[in-house]
Amino acid sequence: MSSSPDINYAKLLGFESVAAAVIFAVFYMPFLGWFVRRSIARPTYVFGTLVLFCAIRVTAFIIRAVLAGSDSAGHNLGLLIGDEILFGVGFAGLLYSAYTLVLDRMLLSDSSKPTGMIASLTANRRIFRLAMTAAVALGIAGASNAQSSDPHTANVGKTLRIVGTIIFLVLTVLQAYQTLRVVRAECEDTSCRHHSPPLNKVVFVAGAYRQGGESWGVRHGSYILCAISLLLLIREAFATATSSNAAKQNNEHLWYPLSALPEILAVALYATPGLVPPRSELPT
Repeated sequence: MSSSPDINYAKLLGFESVAAAVIFAVFYMPFLGWFVRRSIARPTYVFGTLVLFCAIRVTAFIIRAVLAGSDSAGHNLGLLIGDEILFGVGFAGLLYSAYTLVLDRMLLSDSSKPTGMIASLTANRRIFRLAMTAAVALGIAGASNAQSSDPHTANVGKTLRIVGTIIFLVLTVLQAYQTLRVVRAECEDTSCRHHSPPLNKVVFVAGAYRQGGESWGVRHGSYILCAISLLLLIREAFATATSSNAAKQNNEHLWYPLSALPEILAVALYATPGLVPPRSELPT
């Protein structure tokens, strides 16, 4: 659907606050710099993905501020669709960072790894990536078609967006499940360490990351991972619950506290020193 000079699409969808969008863009910039620095000093997939996520969020919030504050920009349907795509695609990076982090920490655990088909499937990174790619593709196709003037095309676009959102919700639940697994494993490791003779404490987990780590992320990583998973669940539960109602989903009184805020809080938790293990200490 081409842009119409008579319709302000941004206002129609509920884009009102310029200040809120600018504030979030500004808040993401220090995190972007922090993760760029960490990805150079200690390259890991988690840090690299978070750099991309923060860059996408800075761009998306700047565009949102322009859409909310400029009448001419608000009439540009293509710009609005592009912004919606950026917000949808960006979440995939945040979710996969969480998934990768919990699996990496599981690799460092001394506890026996759970066996079985379900555990193996949910821990398969390739399957997770394929499902996430499908959700992203459906979201992009849905956002592109949902604003069509043709009712059939618009309904197809809406359906595609709903299906993509449901896939993301399922993947978020699976990530939370993996988080519970790694929390249980790390608690078992801690229990074993506390009951081991002092001279054997050094064999808790190979590598300096867990041997002598006194950083907050090493000592309290399980709690931080649970908090990240809870924030992602809140964000995606809101997206799923409102996926069939664009007006409610874009209501800024709901969207900022239930979607934008959980994401940036999760990003802040990722910056906890010691939470992300160095790639050099992961089993090959």
